[in-house]
Amino acid sequence: MKHYDYIFTGTGLSALMTVYEMVVSEQFQKKQILLLDIDTKKTNDRTWCFWEEGKGDWKKIISEEWDLALFANEKFTRDLDLKPYQYKMIKGIDFYNKVFKRLSVEKNITFLNQEILGFSESGNNVVVQTNEESFSCNKLFNSIYNPELVLKQTKYPLLQQHFIGWFIKSEEAVFNSAKATFMDFSVEQRGNTRFMYVLPTSSTEALIEYTLFSKDLLPKEEYENEIQKYIQKLGITNYEIIEKEKGNIPMTCFPFWKENKKNILHIGSAGGWTKASTGYTFKNTTKKAKALVAFLNKETDFRKFHKRDKFWFYDLLLLDILDQKNHLGSTIFSSMFKKGNPSLIFKFLDEETSFLEDLQVIWKCPKWLFIKALFSRIGRL
Repeated sequence: MKHYDYIFTGTGLSALMTVYEMVVSEQFQKKQILLLDIDTKKTNDRTWCFWEEGKGDWKKIISEEWDLALFANEKFTRDLDLKPYQYKMIKGIDFYNKVFKRLSVEKNITFLNQEILGFSESGNNVVVQTNEESFSCNKLFNSIYNPELVLKQTKYPLLQQHFIGWFIKSEEAVFNSAKATFMDFSVEQRGNTRFMYVLPTSSTEALIEYTLFSKDLLPKEEYENEIQKYIQKLGITNYEIIEKEKGNIPMTCFPFWKENKKNILHIGSAGGWTKASTGYTFKNTTKKAKALVAFLNKETDFRKFHKRDKFWFYDLLLLDILDQKNHLGSTIFSSMFKKGNPSLIFKFLDEETSFLEDLQVIWKCPKWLFIKALFSRIGRL
């Protein structure tokens, strides 16, 4: 059985980001690292978006960026000036190619395309079983999400951010390539939190995505019918579908950190790295990966890698509300964005605001909803 210092089970965003940060730090060159995944990461399987000041670490693979964004519901629309932020898009394949190209020159890093069957602690080591062989390691990073952990309990609600998106090219020049549609709640809500998301790359090309924050997924046809209706609403009569994408991101404040062991750390969605109230992953994962690499240089017990803060509690209150009254998502987000300072809202969603700044954002929301949720939650913490 071959032994490694570190093994990563799953090579999604969180694993690749963490390994990349380990390489950049130059502190792990003597450590043997194994990446395991059944997926070879050779396809453009997803798109990540985030807001950021300046050029950032990933400037060379940013496919598009916008200074303006649109927020809308059935009653109003508002153009959001994002400065000092820009809204940015990275294609999955560009991220995979960049990271694997960097990792390929590191002689201490191995990638094996094998199916992971399970893992467990054995003394001071961890043993990983694949469909082909077994490995041991000092430390394991697991990014394979186990929904049963959340589904078997009721204390922390679980919603899904689920979506289907079409990259289209139209004959009509209807898009403003300088402005992304961040959330358009003017679509029928049907008892849920539903919105359209549009990322234009030219006057005739865009990613149009139908997104829900709700408990249950829809039949594929329902997503695509809504996309078709929205395309017609935009005034497009002739277009071709260049590419499609779909996704399902868990939104929960479940305390995944309690599942960590001394030598096993759950990362990514499996570790609660997704921003629970929005489903955004890229920026959160960047921060977590950097923090984890710094942690590895100081600590050896993975049970210490956890920090529960005020933003976790804010997210929990929102999820409590949407769990019971899923149709109120449009009301909550609309109240926040109708008159709120866009840059402050994005700073808040990035979890970088002071308590006074938090209040400036929170007070824009329907207060009675959150006060009721607060009193209901206090007794269940």
